[in-house]
Amino acid sequence: MDTNYGLSVVIAAYNAAGTLGEQLEALAQQCWSAPWEVLVMNNRSTDATARVARAFAARIPGLRVLDAADKQGAAYAMNQGVRASRFPALAFCDADDVVGEGWVAAMGAALRRYAFVSGPLEIERLNRDALARNRPNAQTTGIQEYVYPPFLPHCGAGNMGVRREVYDMVGGFDETLAALFDTDFCWKLQLRGVPLRPAPGAVVHVRRRARIGALVKQAKTYAEYDVALYKRYRPLGMPKLRKRPGIAAWVGLIRGIGDLRDEAQRANYLWDLGWRTGRLFGSIKHRVWAL
Repeated sequence: MDTNYGLSVVIAAYNAAGTLGEQLEALAQQCWSAPWEVLVMNNRSTDATARVARAFAARIPGLRVLDAADKQGAAYAMNQGVRASRFPALAFCDADDVVGEGWVAAMGAALRRYAFVSGPLEIERLNRDALARNRPNAQTTGIQEYVYPPFLPHCGAGNMGVRREVYDMVGGFDETLAALFDTDFCWKLQLRGVPLRPAPGAVVHVRRRARIGALVKQAKTYAEYDVALYKRYRPLGMPKLRKRPGIAAWVGLIRGIGDLRDEAQRANYLWDLGWRTGRLFGSIKHRVWAL
């Protein structure tokens, strides 16, 4: 077996029994001429995640189901997956999403050309609820722009590929970050001179939060860690946030509370509510103005 061009697909899984089968079914349909493997990293699951994964052993020849139980967190589980992987090209996807047709081949081909890549996200297939469908898709091309404040582009870890040598160069994912460790990883690599390139054919169908509480909680968590990254990267070239836009956003949020009849407006309002609340908590926690 020639391992020079192989691909290791790493999936961090925590209580994912309800969705992991759909993801592994999609991976079982993939074809690629080079060797590849799938590592499901069971991160302290208390449900049937491991059993669901092992049921695909005969259909995904390179499948391994491994424990990542020493620490809770996706960054830790993904790092453990890399440590256990056999091949020099690494790809990451989530246990609750579904890779598109040809995803493995597209990731493998992109990583032969570039050291760091990401593919597009698609939001229609897995989301029927209005709250899940009506928020914008920030990663339609494979790369997300960072605009508040304007800084380096980034991507989600649910559709990311990287060569092992550059992954090792920055020490992998920061396990102290419960969220946005993927954004941090993107910026660390780019500040070391490794650009993030799009892999247009590597599409992932994303499953979003459909319940109000889960939607707001996710937005709040992302925003809190976004503030942590703001404090971390300000000395490294991230522009300073001005006070006026943050205050204006809170004023707009308060004024918009009475006009939530439209489904899209309601979905975006709830996300913005969680996001702004998280930025407020993050600013207090990290002692920095980042509303």
